[in-house]
Amino acid sequence: MFHKEGAQSILIGTVFTAVVLLLSDKFIDTDWVKMSIQITVFLFLIIILQFFRNPKRTVVQNENQILSPVDGKVVVIEEVFESEYFKEKRIQVSIFMSPINVHVTRYALSGIVKFSKYHPGKFLVAWHPKASEENERTNNCSRE
Repeated sequence: MFHKEGAQSILIGTVFTAVVLLLSDKFIDTDWVKMSIQITVFLFLIIILQFFRNPKRTVVQNENQILSPVDGKVVVIEEVFESEYFKEKRIQVSIFMSPINVHVTRYALSGIVKFSKYHPGKFLVAWHPKASEENERTNNCSRE
């Protein structure tokens, strides 16, 4: 299963791959060059499909646990001052998602979202000290 946001990229990648495969087969006579081009463009399509995959997850609900909202590696757990909604110190958990992780955000626990704000921004690498503040992001806050 693939995420709906990837439909256009998957379609373009598939058409591009098909066109390159057909054209290279018709117009390139050197076998190793043809095979190199075909393998490269096919790997490109696999990367697109890998990025937009959205596997179904089965979880066991437990009131004593908070699930990770994304695949990846926890890089920072720190106390920060949340200035948009709570206006007090909160624990921030930062998770780095590599290109091979599933890029879908899921709910970590049940609740009602009381505040949501989109912040346009930069695309700094995740381990950059200012990434959490300056990168594009959406802040969601909830209270039970």
